[in-house]
Amino acid sequence: MTNVVLLKPDESQDPTVQTARLIRAFAEGRRTQGDVFWLKENAELLGALASTGATLNTAALQPLAAFHRGCRNLLRDFPQYYRFILSICLDLEDLGLPQHQGAALCAKVARAGLEGAELSDLQRAEARRLLRRRGVGPRVEDGALGQRLRDFIARSATFAMPNRKAAYELTHIVFYLSDYGRQPPDLPEAALKSLHFTGLLAFLDQDMDLLAEVCAALCFAGQAPIPLWEDALAASHRVMRVYADVGAPLQDDYHEWLVTGWAMQIAGRPMRSTDIPKGALRFHKGRKGVGALRPLAACLNDMGANRRADWGHMRPHVLSYLCAESHATLLRAERAGPYFDEFFDGFARARG
Repeated sequence: MTNVVLLKPDESQDPTVQTARLIRAFAEGRRTQGDVFWLKENAELLGALASTGATLNTAALQPLAAFHRGCRNLLRDFPQYYRFILSICLDLEDLGLPQHQGAALCAKVARAGLEGAELSDLQRAEARRLLRRRGVGPRVEDGALGQRLRDFIARSATFAMPNRKAAYELTHIVFYLSDYGRQPPDLPEAALKSLHFTGLLAFLDQDMDLLAEVCAALCFAGQAPIPLWEDALAASHRVMRVYADVGAPLQDDYHEWLVTGWAMQIAGRPMRSTDIPKGALRFHKGRKGVGALRPLAACLNDMGANRRADWGHMRPHVLSYLCAESHATLLRAERAGPYFDEFFDGFARARG
């Protein structure tokens, strides 16, 4: 996919202009350059663009050209942010800036042993993935680290229960093992089941941010996401509002807007979009859909020791407990994929 805008614009719109407005807004219109949240937002935007195979002209990337030129000095002064700095630099070069900094920056990070300062396997995996983009260091999947990552994602029972930290670790491990779709991650069936369990939880909770990451991870693993999930992402994205207001709160819904559009691009379903305005962009989603996750959990809690792991046995009890909207959400989730009964077996927690 080479369309440089995450959401397919009307034919009357120039994709280059739309993307340039996005980049300028994130570079200049939301946060102070160099702030850690600025680093996070710009790394996520550029990463989404780069992972879809975009190539931009120099003018579109101009708001970040000074950052690119000074990234080695920035790394010297803020080594604790090396993953963000490295990610932005490498993506800028892959998107179209001259490759004058990335290889040297990777070598500098490797010499300093900054990966060794990470306690988290997930962060070590991200560091490895970044360095390998310029041929430095071991692959994500190598050695004991790679085995621990694969053991974690293959423990499907973990992902039959709500745990947002574990859920996002799962999707990101798949992102890193696949290098965001650039190579097959060769996931075992158990890891694919983990993704499906996580997708079920996200859909039941109407959590479109997490559901988008699950759908993207499935695509990177060579699997087709559940059509119901993709339809839900598309519907959620369509109603999101993008507007320019420098005075509006920064704690907005930019990430959900970004990843829902990104997941649709990866799946080959680019969408029509409202115009990207000039200025300090803000992102606002509409009313969240009525989920079934919390009512389902409340029903099981009320049943106490009378609950069962068998969905066929529990189904009439659960459905009679839910309001109409939650009832409809649960029925859609049940019918959409092959793992619902097995998911419920773990979710019910009735075997111990």
